Amino acid sequence: MAGFRIGRGRDNNRSPQQPPRQQPYGQQQPPPYGQQPYPPAGGPPQQQWPQQAAAGGHGEPEYFDPYGQQPQAQPPYGPGPGYTNDNPGHTQVFAFGEDPYSQGATYQAGAASAAPAGPRLPWKELLRGIVTRPGQTFLQMRDYAVWGPALTVTFLYGLLAVFGFDDAREDAINATLSKAVPIVLSAGVAFVICGLLLGAVTHTLARQLGGDGAWQPTVGLSMLVMSVTDAPRLLFAVFLGGDNMVVQVLGWATWVAAGALFTSLISKSHDLPWPKALGASAIQLIALLSIIKLGTL
Repeated sequence: MAGFRIGRGRDNNRSPQQPPRQQPYGQQQPPPYGQQPYPPAGGPPQQQWPQQAAAGGHGEPEYFDPYGQQPQAQPPYGPGPGYTNDNPGHTQVFAFGEDPYSQGATYQAGAASAAPAGPRLPWKELLRGIVTRPGQTFLQMRDYAVWGPALTVTFLYGLLAVFGFDDAREDAINATLSKAVPIVLSAGVAFVICGLLLGAVTHTLARQLGGDGAWQPTVGLSMLVMSVTDAPRLLFAVFLGGDNMVVQVLGWATWVAAGALFTSLISKSHDLPWPKALGASAIQLIALLSIIKLGTL
């Protein structure tokens, strides 16, 4: 009596050693989302290694995404082509005191300035340069102290300034020699002290506005500007008196010239634009106008 074997069909005629059929290449069904793909039938999974270091350059294994993304190579274990210290995961080494974020030389108020524009000028060329080429002179002397010419010229200017005021000139002329000498000498010392104080105020204002100049050249040059610019008015005032119309016109003209020279001085010595340089010189200009030009104080 013929019978049927339960659980067997046509495909059971294959030998047990024959592997099951596989889907043709390119028609494999993708695994469900969130699950790893099954290894190919017939053996354990195999790692695929690139023949050449196309991505990493050192023959590292590539990691393939089963969802169709581009393969990614393992990062190299050491410096290789295109390696820099700024790559993620690497630490850049800096020398002691080096600023890694600096983008070149930046302006800093109070920092050491650049090299001087030229050698120190002798006192004759310095006085001549203030009148003929003030910008170049102030730039060249911005790092040199000029105490010798500044104190000497300001003291001599103070000695003659006594005769530029009508009341002081009459007192000095009518007094005896023993009384006139102290008056003249005290005027010279007073103008020196006044020049020092006004120059210090101008330098302080310039630094507050962002300047980087040194205080000794600024104060010394400001004293020279104060004395040199008022010299023409003083020469006429000695003979004509301070109330003469010509002296008054010269006083205003030389005061405007002093403002221009002070602006150039602060601009070159402190690396400031001319509006800030003029603002730093404003107090000294007002004081010179009140004390010397108008004689109201």
